[in-house]
Amino acid sequence: MSWFLLAFGAWSWVIWVTFVKNLWKDGSGLAFDDAGSPTAYFWVHLLLAVTSFLLGTVVGLIGLRGVRALRRSS
Repeated sequence: MSWFLLAFGAWSWVIWVTFVKNLWKDGSGLAFDDAGSPTAYFWVHLLLAVTSFLLGTVVGLIGLRGVRALRRSS
């Protein structure tokens, strides 16, 4: 389970970093209006990404602690 949590934390960072990069250079008009200002879509999805970064970090750290505990007990 610890390895799964650690992998999930890392996966979360990979996915959401990629998402934020794509969001930042969005050309479809969803993330930025014609004047180049961020839209509500941008802010909502940025908030989702930041929340996922935080949760992924917490889950990954819990997994890391579990993996370290397993290695100490071996």
